[in-house]
Amino acid sequence: MGAHSAVWQGYVDSSLMGSGQFDKAAILSHDLSDTEAKSPKFEISAQELQGLAAAYADSAAAMANGIIVGGEKFVAIRADDRSLYGKKGKEGIIVVKAKSCVMVAHHGEDVQTTNAATVVENLVDYINKY
Repeated sequence: MGAHSAVWQGYVDSSLMGSGQFDKAAILSHDLSDTEAKSPKFEISAQELQGLAAAYADSAAAMANGIIVGGEKFVAIRADDRSLYGKKGKEGIIVVKAKSCVMVAHHGEDVQTTNAATVVENLVDYINKY
């Protein structure tokens, strides 16, 4: 694991998982080709990475077809060139693109998607400053 991955793992562990909002989180490479860091048991397949890249490229298709992350399909409730939000019942997925990476965080049924999204959006704003 490179120094960069260790930094990203710190963000996953402290900023995302440590927020208490999420049960799974990951940081993906900026080009969505790979997973840089993740919480235990959160697997995002190469096909799912391609799907996220496609969702960023075509937000209308993402809204129509939903997004798949960690083997779960979510109904897209937001899709633009920065943020993808998905819902599956009361669970949700938040995907936000920073300048240097892409943050992914999954919340369970007891967390509001809007609150979860704020945590990820603020973290991306913070990372984008540097």
